[in-house]
Amino acid sequence: MWYVYLVRVKTSVTLPDQLLQQIDQEDSNRSGFLEKAARQYLAQIARAKREARDEEILNAHLESINKDALDTSEYQDLWK
Repeated sequence: MWYVYLVRVKTSVTLPDQLLQQIDQEDSNRSGFLEKAARQYLAQIARAKREARDEEILNAHLESINKDALDTSEYQDLWK
């Protein structure tokens, strides 16, 4: 598996000159910079998808969750 991670494929992308200048100011290794940026962006997308899926699950069970929370609150009030 480590071998697959090390394999690089040469590609060509077209970017605005100003963006390339900014990248060059941050890192002289454009490929490395763009790889890190792409990995971070993909991780951000994956996180947003997980959060959206979690929100859907919570919303689907919201009534039950609220009922359980209310029951717990009422139970705690009994012991005050």
